[in-house]
Amino acid sequence: MKVLTNPDEREEARRRLAEILEARVEWFCAETREGASLPLGRGEWELETAHGALHFSYRTERGRARVWRVAGWEWTGERLRLDAARRMGAESAVLELVPRASVGENVAALKAARRAACERLAALVCEATGNTRVERATLSAGARRGEPGRYARITLRRAGRERIALTGAVVALGAHEVDDLLASALLWWTRVSVGVGSGKSDRVGARQLWLVVAHELKDAAAARLALLGEDVRREIKLFETDEGWHNVAPVALPTLAQTFDGATRFRKPPPDGLSETAACLVALAPDAIDVVRARHGETLRFHGLSFARVRCWMRRERVWFGAGRAPRVLLEDDNRTQLSKLVDELREHRRATAVDRRHALYAAAPEAWLESLLRRDITRLDPGLRLAPLHAQFRTPARTGSAGGARPVDLLALRRDGRLVVIELKVAEDAALPLQGADYWRRVEAHRRRGDLARSRLFGDAHIADEPPLVYLVAPLLRFHRHFHTLARTISPDIELYRFDLNEDWRTGVRVMRRVVIQSS
Repeated sequence: MKVLTNPDEREEARRRLAEILEARVEWFCAETREGASLPLGRGEWELETAHGALHFSYRTERGRARVWRVAGWEWTGERLRLDAARRMGAESAVLELVPRASVGENVAALKAARRAACERLAALVCEATGNTRVERATLSAGARRGEPGRYARITLRRAGRERIALTGAVVALGAHEVDDLLASALLWWTRVSVGVGSGKSDRVGARQLWLVVAHELKDAAAARLALLGEDVRREIKLFETDEGWHNVAPVALPTLAQTFDGATRFRKPPPDGLSETAACLVALAPDAIDVVRARHGETLRFHGLSFARVRCWMRRERVWFGAGRAPRVLLEDDNRTQLSKLVDELREHRRATAVDRRHALYAAAPEAWLESLLRRDITRLDPGLRLAPLHAQFRTPARTGSAGGARPVDLLALRRDGRLVVIELKVAEDAALPLQGADYWRRVEAHRRRGDLARSRLFGDAHIADEPPLVYLVAPLLRFHRHFHTLARTISPDIELYRFDLNEDWRTGVRVMRRVVIQSS
């Protein structure tokens, strides 16, 4: 990407970008990689250099002006990328503009590539297992209409009328996406496992689910499958494939008890107490600012949104500040007014009664906002919970060699009766919520069984009961996924799950509207 560093480069960029944009009748502009694309025709955008900067502007579908300050640009021949910022740097993004004709071509090419991968996966599994043939091979639904999905949907036929549901990713997945893959697979299997009709020639449902994952994800996938109930787990087979998709091999599934073995060394969270610098920053807005501690310092958050970090550097406490995607700036004597201005903007825009709810400071990190409210009074969720200690973003190392175990638990609390409580928060629909909560339960339970939590005095002098943790799955009333209970019922009955439905206007104050026992021992 070409970075614009002087007025001459900005003027040249304006001229060149105008030529590129004018050469196409219509563009699709996306402000984020996953965001919706806005169509821009000729005359619906504007480029100008003013006040020493290059500005790119257009109007949204609601007629609101968007003015971006362009710091760099790149044209690949098929896609135009602009490194841009607005609102005095409070919001930054890489704008991606794709010509309308190229969008259709890209989608068609993507669909063809994923369908080819799906067919290759089906043929590979049939060759490896023998006595099976492909009955149907297609893709899951995409994120948007007309787009191909990320997972294969394959039905195999074996031994006459026996059907098998086979699925796997046709794109590269990260370790953190294993829960999404498994949630999608279980929901699809639930649908295809139901037979159609009752006659001899009618279609029989798929009794088994075969799941294929990359070699580096096999341990994470096996650990997730161990969390399922025995009646579900015995019908599932896990396979791993190499990087080039040359071979597939079965993976032995561990029992739930076996996943507790081999936990890594437990690291006790940093001790309570604020540094002098952090205490001064909290004093700027004590009702809104909280602190998350880490081994290397403290992160200060305004209603959950990180805006400053305190680190000990060269034996001095130093502060870096900045919110959202804006770069962090080292606090010096000559820029203290910028920090004060940032806090004032947070006071104005990151509050329940904010006027502009589309503002970046209001919309950012909603789950962290909910977490910050509960940290101040966890008894709003359950009066039986202890107010303190309460551990936010609690990190529990995964099993040795297991991928996808670095995500922290939103909240780890202790009830007055000594039971540990794993709390997972969501503010948007997420089908994988029950699986994520169960995985956090597994990691906390592994360290409880080893005595790590008691030895580290994680909850001070409070007694930790010799019982597995409880799992509280928390979300606004209308933000639980429609298939939540379908997936929750697949979890092992050894894991106690509770659903907490919150008020939709939780920013004004958290209230529990409904509490449901999903499963209890």
